[in-house]
Amino acid sequence: MPAIPEPKDQWYVLHVRAGLEQRVRENMERRIATEEMSDLVFEVVVPTERVAEVKKGKRSETTRKVFPGYILANMWLLDENNKPVVKTWHFIKETDGFLNFAGTKDHPIPLRPKEVESLLAQVRDREEGVKPKVMFSVGDNVRVADGPFESQTGIIEEIDPDRGLLRVAVNIFGRSTPVDLEYWQVEKA
Repeated sequence: MPAIPEPKDQWYVLHVRAGLEQRVRENMERRIATEEMSDLVFEVVVPTERVAEVKKGKRSETTRKVFPGYILANMWLLDENNKPVVKTWHFIKETDGFLNFAGTKDHPIPLRPKEVESLLAQVRDREEGVKPKVMFSVGDNVRVADGPFESQTGIIEEIDPDRGLLRVAVNIFGRSTPVDLEYWQVEKA
């Protein structure tokens, strides 16, 4: 059996009621302050990402949950003997909207340090960058929804995910012309 991480290095995936992830996080943070649990529950994270899309010619950004129905919690839940810390255990079990620990029935298992680093890095990257709501592939037929080529149709020739650009072959004056467009400027035809 692997060693139990130090109290501040224990991260768990909590299964919560879908759609209530933010409310559960806010409730936990409020209770951490009022019940003086900050020495046992250190951080609660709802992994989200920013998503861009075009609706009716208008570009909009929304925030979407990466793992609907799940949140991450950094807390001292298991002692060095792999037994639950009673105060933390009751705090979590009494949290409105909490269903269970992901991947277990009755005994929670902390995430491995590498898993935590990877998950938190992904969360930070997704919160910083804007991702298109619709994913595209080379050869897809698209319609330009914004810009000087609005309402033109074309075929995706190249995709540059780092810069968020698509090279689309658009028919201009009877010729196929490659045009670089941002993801949000096109929609699937």
